[in-house]
Amino acid sequence: MELKVPPALVFLCFGLMMYLLAEFLPIGYFDFYGRMLLAKILVGLGILIALWALFQFNRAKTTIDPTKPDKVSNLVVGGIFKFSRNPMYLSLLLVLLALGVILGNAFNTLIAAGFVGYMNRFQIIPEERILLEKFGRSFKDYCILTRRWF
Repeated sequence: MELKVPPALVFLCFGLMMYLLAEFLPIGYFDFYGRMLLAKILVGLGILIALWALFQFNRAKTTIDPTKPDKVSNLVVGGIFKFSRNPMYLSLLLVLLALGVILGNAFNTLIAAGFVGYMNRFQIIPEERILLEKFGRSFKDYCILTRRWF
C-alpha cells in the first residue's frame, strides 16, 4: 500500500467521503458569517503553496512524482520547504479543509484528520525512509529543523 496510491487520488477519495458525510449525516451542520470567504482563502493558500513547491522542485530539476521518491535528485530545503517538509500535501489538506467549510459539516474535520493520518503512514514515512537513505545526514538535519506539515 505504501507509495502505491497517488496522493491526488487519496485526496479525491477523502473529498468524496467529506461530501457523502455532509450529504447523509443529519447532524453537525454549521454556518457562520464569512464561511465562503474562509473557504476561498484556504483554497487560495493551498494553490499558492502547491505552485511555490512545484516551482522549487522544477528549479532544482528533481522529480515531483510522489510514488517514486527514489528518483529524487536533489534535496530541496529552501523557500516554502523551510517551513514544511511536505508543502504539497499541506496544500491538499488546506483544500480539503476548505471543502469541509463549504459543506458545513463539523464532522468533516475528522475526515481531514484521517487524511493527515493516512498520508503520514502510507506516503510521508515511506518517502522519508528513502530520502534518509539517499541524503543521509543532510536529510536528518533538515528533519530536525523543519516540521513535517507546518
